[in-house]
Amino acid sequence: MTKFQLIPHQIDEILEETNEIPEGVEMIGAPNQWEEDTYGNDTVIAVIDTGCDVNHPDLRDSIIGGRNFSGGNPRNILDKNGHGTHVAGTIAASLNGHGVAGVAPKAKLLILKVMDDKGTTTYQNLVKAIRYATRWRGPNKEKVGVISMSLGGQKDYASLHRSIKNAVKEDILVVCAAGNSGDGNARTPERLYPGYYDEVVQVGAVDFDAKMADFTNTNDEIDLVAPGVGIRSTYLNGRYATLSGTSMATPHVSGAAALLIDQHRQEDIELTEDELFEALTEHTKDLGYSREVEGNGMIYFKDIFEE
Repeated sequence: MTKFQLIPHQIDEILEETNEIPEGVEMIGAPNQWEEDTYGNDTVIAVIDTGCDVNHPDLRDSIIGGRNFSGGNPRNILDKNGHGTHVAGTIAASLNGHGVAGVAPKAKLLILKVMDDKGTTTYQNLVKAIRYATRWRGPNKEKVGVISMSLGGQKDYASLHRSIKNAVKEDILVVCAAGNSGDGNARTPERLYPGYYDEVVQVGAVDFDAKMADFTNTNDEIDLVAPGVGIRSTYLNGRYATLSGTSMATPHVSGAAALLIDQHRQEDIELTEDELFEALTEHTKDLGYSREVEGNGMIYFKDIFEE
């Protein structure tokens, strides 16, 4: 049976406690949106990953629901790997005065566990999770606005592609990691699915100097890049960790999408998926690389005082 896997990532450090706005969140200018009272309020992001530490003090108030597709109790969404908890924190860790803050600290997380403890799943279970996210309705009839996936496989499956197309038709933005098999040469493409599908927002990684990460995949479907080297976020057992990979870049873009949804809702505008993608591309910084490396550029919310 064909497996999809977490995109390999590097664990750089594990901490018992911290108190900071992570450098990646600062780098993309998310606090500039907070200054405009835009925090991603109540936007629902489905995180399809290894589950989540639902009792983490920085995450427990952000979780609106969840389901397990990895086997066993469908209500058991607890993370035993750490990857999903880290991704969730970059998206929506609460701005609560301790720990870390996510890009969209008032967004809501729908935790869909598809991976086993080793970070593998079948494409059939992945399809089930995407379909669930597409059809899900919250206690107040909320709908998923963004699906975030930091996983991939080498093969293109028609049913996987179809499930993503259906999500996009429902005006859900699907954000996927590009992968960590890059060789540093933009002329030699590396492709993973579902990231390589045209319908998704494929995210590559840069470091804190806005330099191309040496591991990031490059190809002709890259849409955006975001910080993905040395990213501090939530981790298992109420702890924190510093991880590297395009898996860490992806949730920066997912959180940014939540900020834009919130911003437009405050103006009584409900964005279509196309309009949300366009808004994302308008909030970018050109890093001087080819489109195969950076797509439309690095996600970035400019300070109102910047020229």
